[in-house]
This record gives sequence, C-alpha cells and structure tokens, in this order.
Amino acid sequence: MSRTRKLDEVEIRVLGVLLEKEQTTPEHYPLTTLGVLGGCNQKTNREPVMELTETQVTEALDRLREDVLVWRSQSTRAERWEHRLDRRWGLDGKAKAVMTLLLLRGPQTPGELRTRSERLHAFSSVDEVEETLRRLSEGFDALVAELPRRPGQRETRWTHLESTEGPAPEPEPAAGAEGREAGRRTAYDERLESLEEAVEELRRQLREVREGLGLE
Repeated sequence: MSRTRKLDEVEIRVLGVLLEKEQTTPEHYPLTTLGVLGGCNQKTNREPVMELTETQVTEALDRLREDVLVWRSQSTRAERWEHRLDRRWGLDGKAKAVMTLLLLRGPQTPGELRTRSERLHAFSSVDEVEETLRRLSEGFDALVAELPRRPGQRETRWTHLESTEGPAPEPEPAAGAEGREAGRRTAYDERLESLEEAVEELRRQLREVREGLGLE
C-alpha cells in the first residue's frame, strides 16, 4: 500500500464518496465537482452528516490531486473526478467495500459492515468481513485498526487510520471508572507500542552482531 499524509475530514468524505459512487452508480462515474458535493452532503448513510460548500470540496480535491489520490479528467461538458485508491492503497473489491463504509460512516462492527455493504460487495459471512479487516490491518502502512472492546459490547468496532485525528474514540460506557480505564488504550496506541518493541529488538540484534565482529 502506498501512503502519503494523514487526511482531514473533508478529504476523507470526498474519497469515501468517490469510492461509493464508483461501486453503486458506475454510469455516473467519474463525478463532477457538484456530484462530489452532493455525495458529501448526502443525508443518508453518512456519519456525521456534513454541510460542505463547493469551495471546501474543490480545495479538498485539489489537495488530493497533488497527492495523486484523485485524478481530474475533462469531458465534453464538465470537469470530472475519480479516485486512484485501487493502486495507492492496494484495494480489491472486498477491501474497497470495507474502506468505503469506514470512510463514510466511521467505526463499525464486522456485522454492521456486512449488512451495509450489500450494494458494494456481497460478503458471504461476517468471517469474510473480519478476514478482510485483518488483512487491511497488517503491516506498517495498515489502513484500519481494531478498537478495544468496551464492557457490555459483544463485538469490537473497526476504524480507518487515514484521519489526522487518529482512530475515533469509543463512546464512554456507563460502567464507571473500570470502563473508562479499559478504554484508555486505543488500537493506535497498541500498534505504536508494538512498533517501538520491534525497533528495540532490531537494536538489540544489531548490538549482538557488532559485538560478534569485535566492533564494540
């Protein structure tokens, strides 16, 4: 997966819309700027609902174009936009459906993702959704992360990692101090810790090699 910078909330919404419309209304894709704006401000299947201006969307598209995350094409009637995430993020059909929903609706459980993905990709089971999430969570450039399960939750929720704000926090449960303590560490924190441990292990191995060569 090829990564750039973290994205702001308008850029996240724009990419989610381009991904969604490519899969659900391919006859109207690529989208005009007004088409992207309409998708961004859509009242259904959006969390949160936004009220963006054409200027905000245009500026977001220009920034994303600089990062080669979207591409502009000129038709006979109007300027149109399409995403470049299949190659940049290494998305197949399953991964594209999952990322679309996470970008447009925020953290969700595997069950919610399966139910809401019918128009995007027909997952045969929740296990298939979970396998896709696990694959997207692997490696240094992971696209998603699993949020910690809070007391009383039956399923964990998953979030994308593209936002400048990092993984969205889980709602505070009515479980008192114990519930708050259990939710303090996010999946992002745990991932950072694992990376730090890996770096420390590499340093240890390097010291052993240098000692074996008589360099220390």
